[in-house]
Amino acid sequence: MQTEKNLPDYLNDDFSLYLENMTSLDDPENPEQLSNYLANLFEQLKQMPLIFSGMIDQLAMAISTKVRVDSTNLAKVALTEEPSWAEVKPFVGVHADARACITEIMTHAEQDLKTAILLLHFYKDYDTTPLKATENGSNNEQFDGYESDDYDENY
Repeated sequence: MQTEKNLPDYLNDDFSLYLENMTSLDDPENPEQLSNYLANLFEQLKQMPLIFSGMIDQLAMAISTKVRVDSTNLAKVALTEEPSWAEVKPFVGVHADARACITEIMTHAEQDLKTAILLLHFYKDYDTTPLKATENGSNNEQFDGYESDDYDENY
């Protein structure tokens, strides 16, 4: 089941990149891969707070373990149109070891920070399970692998 929140158009591109990165790094065979990557990103960000300017997906990943988004209350804000930072900021908590870094980003790249926070907000309840194909009245059988003889060789 997909999230019940509809992703606003202004977040589509950045959310797509963020989702792709998060799912590619979330490897059940290597469960530490994602957390190690996120920790490494944050260390880079801490050294150079503006390193991810213009790379919203990377910024969101870097701060994902250092901020807490009050999604319950942020969901009450109309997000169909892009909100201002002033509308989003009250719903963001920052871990003590990230305050200086986040403040620097807020001062010099407020738009990027706001968008990254919104990505985290929408990702929190996003279900990455693929949607099942819906039946549209046809008798098409689901593809069952390469053993099937039901494909066109004259492609």
